[in-house]
Amino acid sequence: MPDTTPEAVEPHDGSREGAHEGVRAARPEDLVTNPDTSVDIRVEEVTDLPPGKMLEVDDVTLRFGGVTALDGVSFHINTGEILGLIGPNGAGKTTCFNVMTGVYQPTSGDVRFMGEPLGKRKKFEITKLGIARTFQNIRLFHNMTALENILVGADAHHSTGMASALLRLPKHRREEAEGMDRAQELLKFMGLERRADELARNLPYGDQRRLEIARALATNPKLLCLDEPAAGFNPAEKVRLMELIQTIRDQGYTVLLIEHDMRLVMGVTDRIVVLEFGKKIAEGLPAEIRDNPAVIAAYLGVDESAS
Repeated sequence: MPDTTPEAVEPHDGSREGAHEGVRAARPEDLVTNPDTSVDIRVEEVTDLPPGKMLEVDDVTLRFGGVTALDGVSFHINTGEILGLIGPNGAGKTTCFNVMTGVYQPTSGDVRFMGEPLGKRKKFEITKLGIARTFQNIRLFHNMTALENILVGADAHHSTGMASALLRLPKHRREEAEGMDRAQELLKFMGLERRADELARNLPYGDQRRLEIARALATNPKLLCLDEPAAGFNPAEKVRLMELIQTIRDQGYTVLLIEHDMRLVMGVTDRIVVLEFGKKIAEGLPAEIRDNPAVIAAYLGVDESAS
């Protein structure tokens, strides 16, 4: 079957920052699509997991020629928590995401998921293991509808192939029906039910952000990785996003969050890891990170040794 991952099909960059073809201006009716967090989106095999370390980044270094993008980074994510990964621009946050999701292979060190090294697994294999991600710049299939975008995510765990689809075999029809039910459930959860048949490129910015999260959830991830999901949001949208992320965690999912908005990070995470210039400089509870001199120096550009 063809590779339908976001990297394989030319995506639509829905960034709100700057003009992009196909992104229309918001209209008054666009402002009423709020998530319906009363919908139960739990999947037993991914939300009823034993406690412990779900993902471990162990002494990971990544070099591009003479440039060290990650330098001996180590941290872990516990099952059922929201972990924040923060740092100034260029700190290595998205690079770390890319190592965890198979975009880059580390120069040295290991990434372990549910106790097993990820090794040289390909991106689609890591998705099947249970790691899903969104992107800093929205990557949707812009010529597909909202429903079809989520169905692409649901297809990640289908076991039937092209022959079964062509012959319409019973197992394929069953998986297709289950995928449709899951997509409809996630559309409702995200408040996008009435936009199911709209092309992704015609959706307002906030709905595109939620659609990308819905597509990631459709893969039934054990770990949901969100790369700056609040980018371009206004304060009211950020509050709704915080509530959405907390609800996703409360329904049993584990979340890794990259975000620049410190108020959002402090308000929604259980623990925080801080990177600067590819190195981990701090790790702890939100209150500990807020008062950490090294973190303050990294964000304010203050020489910590001079204080």
